[in-house]
Amino acid sequence: MAADHEQVEEIMARSFNNNVHFHDIPDAILSSIFSLITDTRSRNAMSLVCLKWHLIERSTRTFLSLRGNIRDLFLLPTCFRAVTNLDLSLVSPWGSPILDSSPNTALLAQALHWTFPSAVTLTVYARNPSILKFLAPQWPHLRQVKLVRWHQRSSTTLGFDFLALFEHCHSLASLDLSHFYNWTEDLPPALEAYPSVAASLSHLNILNYTSAQGFKSHELLAITSACPNLREFLATCIFDHRYFGSVGDETLLSLATNCPRLSLLHLVDSSSMSAARGNPDNDGYTTEDARIRQNMLIEMFSALPLLEELVLDVCHNVRDTWVALEMLNSKCPRLKSLKLGQFHGVCKGIDARPDGIALCSRLESLSIKNCADLTDSGLISISLGCPRLTKFEVQGCKKITKLGMTKVASILRKTLTEVKISCCKHLNTVTSLQALEPIQDSLQRLHIDCVWEMVEQSGSEASSSAKSAGLKCSEKRRGIWEETNLKKKYKKYNGNGDGYASSTWEKLQCLSLWIEAGELLNPLALAGLDDCPVLEEIQIKVEGDCRHQSSPSPPDDFGLSSLRCYPRLSKMELDCQTAIGYALTAPSGHGDLSPWERFYLNGIGKLNLTELNYWPPQDIDVNRRSLSLPAAGLLAQCRTMRKLFVHGTANEHLLMFLLKVQTLRDFQLREDYYPAPENDTSTEMRIDSCSRFEDALNRRAIPD
Repeated sequence: MAADHEQVEEIMARSFNNNVHFHDIPDAILSSIFSLITDTRSRNAMSLVCLKWHLIERSTRTFLSLRGNIRDLFLLPTCFRAVTNLDLSLVSPWGSPILDSSPNTALLAQALHWTFPSAVTLTVYARNPSILKFLAPQWPHLRQVKLVRWHQRSSTTLGFDFLALFEHCHSLASLDLSHFYNWTEDLPPALEAYPSVAASLSHLNILNYTSAQGFKSHELLAITSACPNLREFLATCIFDHRYFGSVGDETLLSLATNCPRLSLLHLVDSSSMSAARGNPDNDGYTTEDARIRQNMLIEMFSALPLLEELVLDVCHNVRDTWVALEMLNSKCPRLKSLKLGQFHGVCKGIDARPDGIALCSRLESLSIKNCADLTDSGLISISLGCPRLTKFEVQGCKKITKLGMTKVASILRKTLTEVKISCCKHLNTVTSLQALEPIQDSLQRLHIDCVWEMVEQSGSEASSSAKSAGLKCSEKRRGIWEETNLKKKYKKYNGNGDGYASSTWEKLQCLSLWIEAGELLNPLALAGLDDCPVLEEIQIKVEGDCRHQSSPSPPDDFGLSSLRCYPRLSKMELDCQTAIGYALTAPSGHGDLSPWERFYLNGIGKLNLTELNYWPPQDIDVNRRSLSLPAAGLLAQCRTMRKLFVHGTANEHLLMFLLKVQTLRDFQLREDYYPAPENDTSTEMRIDSCSRFEDALNRRAIPD
């Protein structure tokens, strides 16, 4: 060993003496190194070093998302011939048919093929069937396809949207329709018409976010019967037995029998796809029970021995499930991820013996949603029985408290890196953060609800919890807190039995928040999240009805400026689409949404954001989600912004405000809500208006 070490040192010394340069590394090794770089900006910077690096970077780039204007597709880059994953869904103006910009549609489709001959994965906004009619023949060896459409379905026969794809792409292995609006009746006849394509599919995602409709039981059975080799299947369906075509236990068993090789199964009730948080004050039970029996659940588990990830979000009561869940560990030995919605009795937690879901010792991710009878003892039993958990979510569980979550965090402090606590009656912001103190130094992703009022608790534990929080239950919901109580550092047990450590969230990189419309964000740092040195991304979701609240007026603001305490914060998602108000339909005496946009965006210019996704508040009566004048003016104050995506519409003269942001180089309006406004009828989304703004944006000199 010593001789080998000396030999290595001798070789290195000889290399340094010979002035070996980085360029002396063989091209094959350089290509391998370059292929490991995935960040787009890093690759762009590498390509500017020298001609050799430029050629290697272009020859090793496998993913490309086109973001130019559709009228400029004749300027397609010809140097990315190694691209295998091509995304055409974000070409500007967003949602416009990509091939309509050319008088010769077939020639443009051929140009795309000549430019990207190696593409085997394609994402495209297929607004009408003609898009796939011209594109599918260009890449007959496509393996993965994702279709996107938020506009209304064209008046065609059932399944016509998919015929061109299935006719030309016989090797198709993955089809993603999660963001593609279509009728549930469209897919089954298309799959039955092309049995070889259906048999080749191993991944099918029909978990549709664009529609409130769910697939009926006979449609699911027709799909799974046509695709017996599926390994991953995701779908929205109907579990309410009061509706025709509802999914019951017999359908679940037949589905498992049709596709015995499934490793991933997601079945979600269509009502669960809405963005609503739910009511934390109800008892957790629905008025109707799902038609799912325990013995049939066990038979379904037995039919899926290769299952690794299971999601059953039923939205209707499935009671006393602990017996069936105990069988998961033996029937599905590979199961690592589990999410259950409206399943009750998942773990009794009565004595020291683990039961129910606590026997699934191989789980690494667990999400429990709307479990009405889950208690602290059940949580403790689960954390003891599932020691490998790295991700844990509880949502809508009314009986769990700070004590139970503290025990979970303490038991799983060596593995847990991602936590979500939402809509739990006895866990507000402060108590949630206090409960997670044992994993403060290891948590990387966190979701909590911004509920500033003290929760109403009962019993001795409630009293001690209220005292430890240092809050007064009588304080108002608007966030008027005793600053002296909130600014004190809550100490964290260090797990070694010798004391406590400081309250720094050392590894927290992404923070997700839910907050009610009209509430303030300012108390967040005071509640215990003031020290997050590596926090880079924050996601904020605002929900509530603004129509019956008094309109905010300056100097009122949401409190975005309070996020300046996070030095590395650079990415933000501000989702106000479920903040409902009046845009064009305000009755006499009521204000419109523009004061609310000013309220939520005020102070955003004080943050050093480089990327922002913004969903404006919505007027649901006219299906309008639009950028207002105050919002445009405030967004123009973001001096470091590079990417800005507004998920709504905007007038052209308001867009011109954004030209003041000197660093802005990627902007897009995305109408990604159904039904997306038609460009030819909207006064805000004219193609020419978007094109003129993009031209003005591209004419500017970019500082870096």
